[in-house]
Amino acid sequence: MAHEKNHDFHILPPSIWPFAGALGGFIMLFGAVLWMHDHGPYAFFVGLALVLYTMYAWWSEVVTESQVGDHTPAVRIGLRYGFIMFIMSEVMFFAAWFWSFFKNAMYPLGPNYPAVDGVWPPVGIETFDPWHLPLINTLILLCSGAAATWAHHALVHENNRQDMKWGLMLAVALGALFTLFQAYEYSHAAFGLAGNVYGANFFMATGFHGFHVIIGTIFLLVCLFRVYAGHFTPEKHVGFEAAAWYWHFVDVVWLFLFASVYIWGG
Repeated sequence: MAHEKNHDFHILPPSIWPFAGALGGFIMLFGAVLWMHDHGPYAFFVGLALVLYTMYAWWSEVVTESQVGDHTPAVRIGLRYGFIMFIMSEVMFFAAWFWSFFKNAMYPLGPNYPAVDGVWPPVGIETFDPWHLPLINTLILLCSGAAATWAHHALVHENNRQDMKWGLMLAVALGALFTLFQAYEYSHAAFGLAGNVYGANFFMATGFHGFHVIIGTIFLLVCLFRVYAGHFTPEKHVGFEAAAWYWHFVDVVWLFLFASVYIWGG
């Protein structure tokens, strides 16, 4: 009885996954440096494989904790706060790319020169027409976000698991379609990542957003699998809630990218 749990918090046992994730991240970073110096991509992909396996194993344990009842109301609040802090870190990550883009757009020759003395985009850069494929991709991503909201409403307000499945399937399909269209756009770009600051900013900002779209699509797909496995209730659905928050964050970032990079910056 001395060791009986008499609180609402979940005390985690010792875990190897934080160390494995840090080790994988270091190997991946070190491998990227070697790759850039023409020593091959092997170390990078070894690190990436370790990071991916750590994510799979660690989150599998979190899902198991949820199913055995370890995620009490107090724990669920902590998980929500933790995910909100993660999204805020992502906001600051993208703020760096927006800062770089606007700085170079408004002061293309340096901080002591006004915008009228510089040229933006740089001479020779043929930008994308924002009202063709970028606009289509915007509508696709917004519709995907609406489908995720439909799935969330179906679970929380109606406990309608069938509509939740359809909403998630539609959100995942539209997310995958966005990625395909983004890849098609990249393949037809008249400029590259290297050689000019416009291309560097464009591909880093939109490329990292595309990477987040892929992660979010996988996140929603995992939630779909969990729905088929009987997980989630109107009261306990933190995993799906986090996926929906992440997906809406991806939506909002794209709206800013579309307005600033494609329309204003083009």
